[in-house]
Amino acid sequence: MKYILLFFSIMISHTAFAQLEKRLDSVINSSIQQGEPGLALYVEANGKTIYNKGFGMADTENKKTIGPNTNFRLASVSKQFTAMCVLLLEQDKKLSFEDPISRYLPELPQNIGNKVLIRHLITHTSGIIDYEEVMDNTISTPLLDIDVLNILKTQEKTYSIPGTEFRYSNSAYALMALIVERVSGQTFPQYMKERIFKPLKMKRSLVYEATAAIPNRSLGFARDKNMKLYANDQSTTSAIKGDGGVYTSLDDYKKWTHSLWKGTLLDLPSVLKRLNFSIKEVTGSYYGPGWFYFDKGNPALFHSGSTCGFSTYSVNIPGQKTSIVYFSNIAGNSEPFKKILEVLSTEGINSPSEVFSLHQLTR
Repeated sequence: MKYILLFFSIMISHTAFAQLEKRLDSVINSSIQQGEPGLALYVEANGKTIYNKGFGMADTENKKTIGPNTNFRLASVSKQFTAMCVLLLEQDKKLSFEDPISRYLPELPQNIGNKVLIRHLITHTSGIIDYEEVMDNTISTPLLDIDVLNILKTQEKTYSIPGTEFRYSNSAYALMALIVERVSGQTFPQYMKERIFKPLKMKRSLVYEATAAIPNRSLGFARDKNMKLYANDQSTTSAIKGDGGVYTSLDDYKKWTHSLWKGTLLDLPSVLKRLNFSIKEVTGSYYGPGWFYFDKGNPALFHSGSTCGFSTYSVNIPGQKTSIVYFSNIAGNSEPFKKILEVLSTEGINSPSEVFSLHQLTR
């Protein structure tokens, strides 16, 4: 399967911009019914914002509409923020990518904790069992990251020898959140706020906690077998923070994107080199930190997220200052994103015809 990097071949003229805006409006409006939940889309090309809008309802009961400042649950797109927390601790020399995770998580069986390195967690090469495969599905009480550790400490085996095979694992990122807490001495939400959200002025972004108010919150929905929408905002795993707990808006996420381009928090290209990628997953990309990473002349980053009530996508090409960000408060709402990529391609934006299918690799 071939994946083409996203490139904007020409600067979009004012006329072309207006045409593109109308076509995107049409595609998105055709996917949303009056009074239903919807989506928000942000597109930036060559450092120029060419689209930044919301459609549909963030809260259908209270008739709150979606806009660029509406907060969505990012699901697995959160992993890039979790990874950044670990990268910042490494930059501060509080830990090393080569540390065995037993140094911070002694509860795990020694034959696993001593062999799995932090680098393996970041790149999904740890082989650690995914907690969702072994959790008790009869439990109705929301699980936390510490519960993931308690589940995994009973597992004596890994899927593969650590460092030898790519296998996407939510467990790895839940464990990373716990490592952040134990190394920093702060809660994971506190560390995220102090080291990422505050410096970048992402004032409305936060890590989900049941007791924390979420400003401009969108509520999640899903469709039943008859395609009827129903409220589906939380599940028993929604309170697990490290693998998918960040809430943010298009406006705040733009600040995050620009920080990666500018190296505001750290120099991401140098980190990518030091992680020493050697294992590709099935699409031919590498993974880490918190991104599928394509290195074919002009590096491109991609991730998607899917949870009980949300669908999210982020495409980022730092060298081209290009970003496509799609947040929806409907589970499995991937079809509009595919059509959006098709529109961008026909308007002079060379988008990858198959990048859409990468969402199947993420959760």
